This record gives sequence, structure tokens and C-alpha cells, in this order.
Amino acid sequence: MGVTYVSAKLSNPRRPEHESIDLEFLVDTGAIYSVVPASLLERLGVPHLKRQRFTLADGTHQTWDVGEAFFELGADVGTSQVVFGPEGVTPVLGALTLESLGLMVNPVTRELLPMRLVLARAS
Repeated sequence: MGVTYVSAKLSNPRRPEHESIDLEFLVDTGAIYSVVPASLLERLGVPHLKRQRFTLADGTHQTWDVGEAFFELGADVGTSQVVFGPEGVTPVLGALTLESLGLMVNPVTRELLPMRLVLARAS
């Protein structure tokens, strides 16, 4: 199993004309939310929408704020929930963000690919 990093631009969806930040994200399909250091989200003015309790890999629990940010990975763009992580945390691109951008990870090559999007036909 390999590790995948991607470059993405992050901004505040409520203030699209303002500053954006280029970040290198670790792609983690086992993480539901994306995680970014709180100081960077604060700098962008991303609002805190809620607080949630998370279980860490070592079994401990932490509570962090969650907001919504605008992600740009090349031509793939959209909003997704993001955790206001602790300082020094590696930015993580989680499954919810990947899905909201219509992307998936090829399990063999670890590259990001467009997801096959399926809709039911209305009768």
C-alpha cells in the first residue's frame, strides 16, 4: 500500500474573491473529513460550523471544530467539510472531499481518477 500526496488550492467558499492557500495534502481514503491546521483556516476566514468528537488511530478521543472550505484540484472544484486541526498536522484530503469532487483513488497505482458517477433514472 502506497502513500499519495496531491497539491490543492484551498479558500473560503463565502469569500471566493479573497485569499487562497496552496497546500500539499496526504490522500487518506480512511479519513472521512479533510484536515487542515486551524491557523490556515482562520487566516482564510473559514467559519466554524460545528464541533465534533473524533476517535484517533490510538483509540483516544479529541473534539475539534469543523467548517466548510472550497477545494481546487486542477479542474476538479467544490466545497467540503474540513476539520480545524492542531498546529503541525499534515493536511489530509479525506473521503468526503474526494467524493464531493467526483474523484477516487486507484488502489493499485494510488493515482486520483474521475469517479464513475451513477444516477437513477426517474420513471
